[in-house]
Amino acid sequence: MTDSLRIVAVQVGRCRTYLKDGDPDRPWISAIEKSVVHAPVPVSKLGLEGDEQADKKHHGGIDKAVLGYCESHFAFWKTEFPEVQWDSGAFGENLTFSGMLESEVCIGDVFECQSDDAQGLRLQVSQPREPCWKLSQRWGLPKLAVRVQQTRRTGWYLRVLQPGVVQAGQELRLIERPHPEFTIETANDVLFAKPRDAAADLRLAACESLSEAWKENLMGRSATNVQ
Repeated sequence: MTDSLRIVAVQVGRCRTYLKDGDPDRPWISAIEKSVVHAPVPVSKLGLEGDEQADKKHHGGIDKAVLGYCESHFAFWKTEFPEVQWDSGAFGENLTFSGMLESEVCIGDVFECQSDDAQGLRLQVSQPREPCWKLSQRWGLPKLAVRVQQTRRTGWYLRVLQPGVVQAGQELRLIERPHPEFTIETANDVLFAKPRDAAADLRLAACESLSEAWKENLMGRSATNVQ
């Protein structure tokens, strides 16, 4: 395992309207389609400049300001769904990473940008990405979101501890790891476990660095014994 992430590509997107299953009576709005940006992009507490979220209940906010995804996963998806040209931004991510996987990145990990002109950007891992139907709709692949869950190739969200600037080619160095027991892969295993493990839910929910949305979800389903 390395102790850093390299930013392979940076993407932002604006909201646009889609038709669910091509039906004009079932429009939906999303910024899941993102474009590569080659110039430096300012990053605030709420994410990258020029990036939008349509569904602010489930996307964006302090805990989900930035979405990251692993470049190395694209080879797998090209094998699984060869009809799609998988490349940076394909999963709606802001930052396409190389260097570390879901099995190596932990909830609470703090990464600091190594570039001299990046104004001290610091990002903290907050939760795995939960793929929804919009990812499947975006590519016309009904099974995609489920396969992302099953394979645990989800990517992860980050909160912005210190604003700065991002650009492709920069390195993010791991400087803090408060919760080595909770990798992104482990968190995914807890969330998608069947049957649910209430004790595991509570252990993960107690992780201080976990996003508030995940804490509430885990605590709620543990209390109601949701399976």
